[in-house]
Amino acid sequence: MKILTVCGLGMGSSLILKMNVETVLQKNGIQASVEHMDVSSASSAQADLVITNSELVDNLRQLSCPVVVVNNYIDTQEITRALAQAGVLKEGA
Repeated sequence: MKILTVCGLGMGSSLILKMNVETVLQKNGIQASVEHMDVSSASSAQADLVITNSELVDNLRQLSCPVVVVNNYIDTQEITRALAQAGVLKEGA
């Protein structure tokens, strides 16, 4: 599974989100490739799931994979809920 974490410039906040997504996945025993990038690159990238904030989600609606929203990139509970919403984690994980 390939997951993209996306922010406006693909540097700071998407990297923080990437690290926290990896932490949640590892805690739940799920292996995935997680990459961080900017919204322009992500709009043409191939992935199984994209995680971004509510301000950028409309720029990524054309993707064929699910796009979920996480607004607090350091809140592992919000990240867990987003991954559950996308079907990556079981509900209540």
